[in-house]
Amino acid sequence: MDAAQDLHVPVLLNAILDRAAPLGGHWVDGTLGAGGYARGLLDHGADKVTGIDRDPYAIGLTEGWAQAYGDRFQAVQSTFSDIEEVVSGVDGVVFDLGVSSMQLDQADRGFSFQKDGPLDMRMGQDGPSAADIVNAAGEAQLADIIYQFGEERASRRIARAIVKRRADAPITRTLDLAEIVESQLPRPKPGQSHPATRTFQALRIAVNDEYGELSAGLSGAEQVLKPGGILAVVTFHSVEDRMVKRFLQARFGGQKGSRHQPELAAVTGSFDPITRKAVAADADECAINPRARSAKLRMARRTAAPAFAKDDKSLSMPQVKQGLPV
Repeated sequence: MDAAQDLHVPVLLNAILDRAAPLGGHWVDGTLGAGGYARGLLDHGADKVTGIDRDPYAIGLTEGWAQAYGDRFQAVQSTFSDIEEVVSGVDGVVFDLGVSSMQLDQADRGFSFQKDGPLDMRMGQDGPSAADIVNAAGEAQLADIIYQFGEERASRRIARAIVKRRADAPITRTLDLAEIVESQLPRPKPGQSHPATRTFQALRIAVNDEYGELSAGLSGAEQVLKPGGILAVVTFHSVEDRMVKRFLQARFGGQKGSRHQPELAAVTGSFDPITRKAVAADADECAINPRARSAKLRMARRTAAPAFAKDDKSLSMPQVKQGLPV
């Protein structure tokens, strides 16, 4: 078995399994990675799991374990935003968002600010890279990306430093970019995250259109789930969690309207809540898997009501005004 599979620990898997029990039917692991959720679902009663991942490396990893499950498992190289093109009428969908530990560990993928590698960050290994954005975007556009997608308050200062440095030579290495960001921020206190964390997060999200993917993936899951089917989403930062929370709140039904519309009609929800609020990992899981410390899980059960229209605006999805350079 590949070392990446040994090291990858799926976050909040037991919390999902406990709330989804008894498992059965056809499930989708929409962010396959090293296959931790897929194997957990198969081992606990799912009849079949379809694993989706845009990363060809993740698809290749399945060769080390998929044979044990025979035709109960299927791997598909695609984005989870295209879930409607891959499956229909399923009993459960799981999304584990963000970058995986195995991607961070591969220096040549360019996700890590702690390892030297090409400034890439493409999960699907196609399209514009982080280096393309860093070297082609205007200063205001860079600042917008870093602030909107990374929630970095020093975004303008960082963007200015990037533009100044790239005037001498293109910025193509992860440690070079990390050094530029570090030079613009105070030294972190013990226990604080690396100064480049938010900037690297912002670029990764921009490169992979992660917020757009999430919005489309949530709506796609709503379309493909059977009545009674379960949606489980694990997020790792506040923007993603807010998007999932607002998506579900809009679909739980009840009285809809505003103070400008006193006559409120009851709306039948397309989901019923399984978790009333976000579920966090307990101390034991965090001790075993530090990645779990920032994780939040939200789950809901599909009703027989029609799917709602897709609406990015209602999710408060961050937008970059000028678009991304291509």
